[in-house]
Formats: sequence, structure tokens, C-alpha cells
Amino acid sequence: MTTSTQTAQTQQQQVREKGLIARTLTLPFAFLGIMLVSLLISILMEWIGLYFYWPEQGWRHAQGMLNNELKWISDSYVQSLILEQPAQAARNLINLVYEWGFEKTGLIDWINYSAAQSRINGSQGAGVHRYLSLMYVYVEDYGLAAVYTVLTFLARLVILTLTTPLFLMAAFTGVVDGLVRRDLRRFGAGRESGFIYHRAKMLIVPLMVAPWVIYLALPISISPVLILLPCAAALGLVVTITMGSFKKYL
Repeated sequence: MTTSTQTAQTQQQQVREKGLIARTLTLPFAFLGIMLVSLLISILMEWIGLYFYWPEQGWRHAQGMLNNELKWISDSYVQSLILEQPAQAARNLINLVYEWGFEKTGLIDWINYSAAQSRINGSQGAGVHRYLSLMYVYVEDYGLAAVYTVLTFLARLVILTLTTPLFLMAAFTGVVDGLVRRDLRRFGAGRESGFIYHRAKMLIVPLMVAPWVIYLALPISISPVLILLPCAAALGLVVTITMGSFKKYL
């Protein structure tokens, strides 16, 4: 009987170790998947807004968002624990991606060619030339909007990377506060609630992922503080509830 119990415990421990290793190995791929989904959502949202809400601005709406993000980096992130010169690093990254991802691949030349064809066909009258002109106009607007949306995505990614210490500090504060409340409950008459613990624990990962989806996919320019600060505060609150409601005795 004892041998079978030990065997079962050994198998459960092996399963847990394998599950931990598998989650650790798949974590970078999961993060990459989240980034790709956020990028696709941001491009789609920009195209929807271009069609319904700001057709008169065209691709310059996305260009304006990029300029705003770079301005926030220059104004708000003068010094950082992660990057020595955040503003210059962000501009270098964007210039590098623009050069290798759009210029050297010929995508920008193709979009400019489409714009030139649009002007030529538009001046040649109606009929087929008119429809070709409209098609090239859409290619220029939506193509350049996608290009500047990708660059805006990179600028926001830099901002999220620079604000990583904020989330780490919020989580650390939540852990310390939760452990203190757990000890007070452990040595006092506080009641243990597994329901609160499990529900709060389930919210930790979504709150860690939420800024990387919401802020990256926003089709408008707003201050990153309005998104990141509430998410960090919510993360700290959930962590302190999780640690504070953890079982009294291990």
C-alpha cells in the first residue's frame, strides 16, 4: 500500500515537473503570438477607422500617432533603467525597421508607384482608368497606414518595455502587502477562503497581458499613463489579494 502511494506521488511530481518545463519552453512562443495578434488587431483597427471615421486624414492619421508616441518617449522617458537613451533607441529601432522592412524590400517604392498611377489615371478621364485610379488611391492610403501602424506598434512596444519596472514594482508591492496580511490572518482569527484565492489567481496573467494587447492595438493616440498606470494598479491589487488569501498552513 505504501509503495503504491509513493509511486503515485512520484508520478504526480513528474507530471508537474514536465508541465512546468513545457510552460517555460512555450512562454516565448506565447509572448510572440500575443505580439502578432496585437499587431494584426492594430492594423485592422486603423483600417476600420480609415474607412469609417477619418477618411479625410488617410494614412497621415497613423503617421500622427507615430509622431505622438515618439514625442511621449522623448518627454517622459529621459532616463531609464533598461535603455540608456530611450528616445534615441526608439528612433534607431524605427529607422532600422523602416529601412530593412519597407524600403529595401521595395514596398515603399511600390506604394509610391501606386500613388503615381493614381494621379495618371485620374487625369485620363472616366471608365476603366477612373476605377484604376480609385484602386491605387486605396492602395496608397491603406498601405501607408499599415506601414505607419507597424512603426507606431514598435514605438509603443518600446514604451511598454520601459514601463516594465512599474509592473514589477506593483507586483512586488502586492506580494509584500499580501504576505503581511496573510501572516496577520494566520496568527489571528481570520478565515481562509479558497474561492477568493483561486479567482484572484486567475486574474494575474490576464492583467499582465492586458497592457500588451490594449495599448498596442489602440487606434488613437492617448497618454500611456492612462492605460498603463490603471493596469499596474490592478495587477498589484490582484497580487495582494492572491497572497493575502493564500492558505494559512503549507
